[in-house]
Amino acid sequence: MTELPVTTRVKKPDWLRVKLPIGEEYRHVRGLVDTHKLHTICESGNCPNMGECWGAGTATFMILGNVCTRSCGFCAVATGRPLAVDYDEPQRVAEAIFLMKVKHAVITSVDRDELKDGGAEIWHNTIKAVKALNPGTTLETLIPDFKGKKKILKL
Repeated sequence: MTELPVTTRVKKPDWLRVKLPIGEEYRHVRGLVDTHKLHTICESGNCPNMGECWGAGTATFMILGNVCTRSCGFCAVATGRPLAVDYDEPQRVAEAIFLMKVKHAVITSVDRDELKDGGAEIWHNTIKAVKALNPGTTLETLIPDFKGKKKILKL
């Protein structure tokens, strides 16, 4: 009988370990996302840092649903035919940011190539709603390319 070699288990470095989503802040963010029926790139993109970020009271909101019309090889967001546009979403995002009391909010979106404006109207309404309810909050917006149609951006 052949003996198998004994191997020692190598410990992963701390920076490579994914922290479990726990704590009061995590539950608070989880509750806001669920209550306001919002999407985050954290969840849709399978981000390994979600527990850490949500535990610190931050999240990156993803508007226009959680199904993208493109199939980029580097992205974990679902691809397919999205649901209808939710015109109440901008207000819900603004309210969640208000309740989180964040000083800086990040908003991104899926691509909605099936829409004539690519979702620009929802982007416009979301930014207006967030600034109206949270005038002291700075915004970082990671907008889609709108297929290079510059006229769309002139809302």
